[in-house]
Amino acid sequence: MARKRLVMEVGMGTDLHGQDYTKAAIRGLKDALWHNSLSVATALGYSRDAMQVDIEVGVAQPDQVDVQAVADILPYGQANVSVSKGGLDVLNDDGTNTTVIANVAAIVYLDMESQLGNEVNN
Repeated sequence: MARKRLVMEVGMGTDLHGQDYTKAAIRGLKDALWHNSLSVATALGYSRDAMQVDIEVGVAQPDQVDVQAVADILPYGQANVSVSKGGLDVLNDDGTNTTVIANVAAIVYLDMESQLGNEVNN
């Protein structure tokens, strides 16, 4: 079995007034996921829970993201969350508030046989 990348969805999330990096990351993941319904796993004969989903989050302050809270948003599959420096913090005019912007990529994998490899070997 080999881990095969099947899908990548991207999203953006914000927290306009609370400076909450986890909230922005969760909204970014929802933006990436809630615009589709993946049937690729079941179409290939796998359960949805067999999907491995790498969730990559970019925010200005990576240490402020609760990775478990982000992982808990995933409706099925196994989440692996990584957070790195990215996104954007936007200070308001009087310097009293920061809008947090998170960029998120959700990349779906399955452990499966390589059909190309089987055809080459036959």
